[in-house]
Amino acid sequence: MEGTMKGAYLPGNSTVVLKDVPIPKPGHGQVLVKTKACTICGSDIRAIYREHVGKGPEGYQNVIAGHEPCGQVVEEGPGVRRFKKGARVIVYHISGCGVCHDCRMGYMISCSSPLRAAYGWQRDGGMAEYVLCDEKDLVELPDELSYADGAQVACGFGTVYEAIQKVGISGADSALVVGLGPVGLATLMLCRALGAQQLIGIESNPYRVELAKKLNLADHVLSPGPDNVKAVLEFTGGRGVERAFDASASDPGRQTAIRATRQWGKIAFVGEGNTVSFNPSPDIIHPQKSIYGSWVTSIWLMENLVEELVRWKLRPDVLVTHRFPLEKADDAYRLMAGGNCGKVAVCFDEELR
Repeated sequence: MEGTMKGAYLPGNSTVVLKDVPIPKPGHGQVLVKTKACTICGSDIRAIYREHVGKGPEGYQNVIAGHEPCGQVVEEGPGVRRFKKGARVIVYHISGCGVCHDCRMGYMISCSSPLRAAYGWQRDGGMAEYVLCDEKDLVELPDELSYADGAQVACGFGTVYEAIQKVGISGADSALVVGLGPVGLATLMLCRALGAQQLIGIESNPYRVELAKKLNLADHVLSPGPDNVKAVLEFTGGRGVERAFDASASDPGRQTAIRATRQWGKIAFVGEGNTVSFNPSPDIIHPQKSIYGSWVTSIWLMENLVEELVRWKLRPDVLVTHRFPLEKADDAYRLMAGGNCGKVAVCFDEELR
């Protein structure tokens, strides 16, 4: 395929620049994917859109933005073995070296090689009409799921699924989710699907509070405040929740997640940035609690998640509240930065908008 396409770049001053660039040609083991949907992640806003603050894995290299792409293979390079022309695919958004220990486990997110490159950060991503992908970075998108579903699996839902795998969720558990942005809302959805009996959310943004209520994702939604732990204890018979997830990345939010968890409970931190202050003995050591850090997921767990979404008849795209064409990507990023939204998607086919 020859010609040019439009791609969105993030110069770092809360704007988006559209450029005409050549349509890439797939090399050995690569495919050209026609982008169908690409959603916007909070990390894009935090580390690229407002200003370029990231280093290392978050170091933006002036490439086409978008690390949550989903689309259809339209051209194969030599040596492609599985994802042939016509395949519907999700892009696991970190392309690792493939031979380090973490890559061999499927955790390309933690690849230790200088060859590691994330789509939308160090190599061209999904905010363009086409994206060049290594075949090894793809996950099959079944017909039962939409391209907007797949775009969310590419990062947000995959990240949540990993955290849940670490701490576990079952019908014996109540769970607290602090911060109901797209990641927090996804956490509630998956916890419910896995049988959690009581779900409690904490969120300050009125739009997202109403979205959680509209979708019936939580049994209780609290506004952030000094009485949050007390309220959670009251909801849980004075014991606290078995599992807690912090997606707020705030010090008070993380403290609440720790202190509202019952003895022997487990807490997962998935929100990035900022700090946390707690007292190790009364907060963690004496009540025998465990805190887990969790960063994205492995590609094999992402494949498992896709299968389970179909089995559960769960549609991540219900969290997509706004859809834009690429020509209005500036509006899409501005809306996501403002926070009065659920998930924001850039869609490349008119029927998807």
